Amino acid sequence: MLRNLGELLRASARRHPKHIAIVFGQKKITYKKLDELTNHVAIGLIDLGIKKGDKVAIFLDNCPEFVISYYGILKAGAVVVPINYMFKIEEAKYILEDSQAKAMIALRMFLPMAEELRLRVESLKFIITPGDFFILKKHNQQAFLGQSVDSNDLAVILYTSGTTGFPKGAMLSHYNLISNVVDASHAIQINYRYSFICILPLFHSFAAAVCMNFPLLVGAKIVIMKSVKPFKRVIRAIRKNRVRVFVGIPSMYTILANMKIPKIFHSPLIKLFNPVKLCVSGAAALPAKTFDSFEKRFHIPLLEGYGLTEASPVVSLNPLKGERKAGSVGVALSKNIELKIIDEQGNALAPNQAGELLVKGPNVMQGYFKKEEATKEVLKDGWLHTGDMAKIDGEGYLYIIGRKKEMVNVRGLNVYPREIEEVLYQNLKIKEAAVIGIVDKHKGEVPKGFVVLKEGQRATEHEILHYLRERLALYKVPKAIEFREALPKNTLGKILKRVLVDEEQPSSKSGTDSGHREASG
Repeated sequence: MLRNLGELLRASARRHPKHIAIVFGQKKITYKKLDELTNHVAIGLIDLGIKKGDKVAIFLDNCPEFVISYYGILKAGAVVVPINYMFKIEEAKYILEDSQAKAMIALRMFLPMAEELRLRVESLKFIITPGDFFILKKHNQQAFLGQSVDSNDLAVILYTSGTTGFPKGAMLSHYNLISNVVDASHAIQINYRYSFICILPLFHSFAAAVCMNFPLLVGAKIVIMKSVKPFKRVIRAIRKNRVRVFVGIPSMYTILANMKIPKIFHSPLIKLFNPVKLCVSGAAALPAKTFDSFEKRFHIPLLEGYGLTEASPVVSLNPLKGERKAGSVGVALSKNIELKIIDEQGNALAPNQAGELLVKGPNVMQGYFKKEEATKEVLKDGWLHTGDMAKIDGEGYLYIIGRKKEMVNVRGLNVYPREIEEVLYQNLKIKEAAVIGIVDKHKGEVPKGFVVLKEGQRATEHEILHYLRERLALYKVPKAIEFREALPKNTLGKILKRVLVDEEQPSSKSGTDSGHREASG
């Protein structure tokens, strides 16, 4: 096993020095050059006074400099703190203060904001732009082997989205991150001849692992895109660079499954126009209907996985060779990762029984930065309590039902929003759906659905409720359906149910009469 991520990149550069590591528009960087650039950044950071264990924030969008910064920081022995580049000043300030970041690498366009942050955050001493990489003092890189970094040393602090309260910094070691991508490479056996496309934001744990660390481990090519829009540009990049691995989120696959495609793409000539051999979905739940529609239309394996920041992040994946079950997030990524379902008393449950999912393995975080009590709540006897409700079938396939805190208790009966959402997605008129629990003066708590219709479709609340009553036990049917033009989402397209919950609390809309409202898409 490699000791640290710096060694991971160095090993790939030795094996494939002339192979292209990164493509960004017309710009191409070989593995040898990438290794040299990251050495250069590491030396520059050390010259600035960055010491082993110091925190260095990255405030960059998708670009080669993100990868160069990430690995340069690690080679300097420092700790990477990625920050969502869409954050406003107060959001970024919280993470910089909480992590005690000593330096920040930021886009030049963010310099005014970065300088203000430097004045307001006591620990922050240095602001560096990608352009500064070329004026940092140069040394003899042949002699630079990086700081002495052990596998259990802290590598990255990734801040969770913070469903309640402020975000918490998950501490991930070099061992956590390397073990996760090594396990992924065994589950999906690819080599340096493959190309990945990176259209998801690299500050996110899923993209960093699957679109950056994974391909760099095997010496593959990474085609970095600033954005998924316009999608025509993404398609051109896929064809031009012969991209074989497409990594996306559920909403992307839903769009692809429903978009109009020329007939030529349904012929045997499709391989000439579409080099993609494998698709991976993560970061949010993939509707079973989308899974079926996508695979039937494109005849490309779509592997849905499950993960969370605290697990580096991949926990399970549908097997490439073997049965891929719609609605399931697959089996444990490797034999190194254990899964367990428990009830509220902590007892292990039998197959197909729903309870909280626990994870144990080398990918599980060290804990939350400076938050001992929060760490004790989720890490017990080596098991990570995910807060996700799930079940495991007799063949070891994992099914995520929903968040523990999202479960709706209807007169003592447990209702899982994910189950209702899956039924809603099977309705041909519905584009997006979300279900939350709301207060009801008679039943205590009931589900409420939020629906976005497909363009050109019309439906009434009575129609949707009738549709659900035919397919679900009556206690699971939402009290109301609210039509929306769009649902609140994060940067990865994951529906933010907490926003819907917050919107419902003050107005207490649960008593609203249903059945007469109509909407169109």
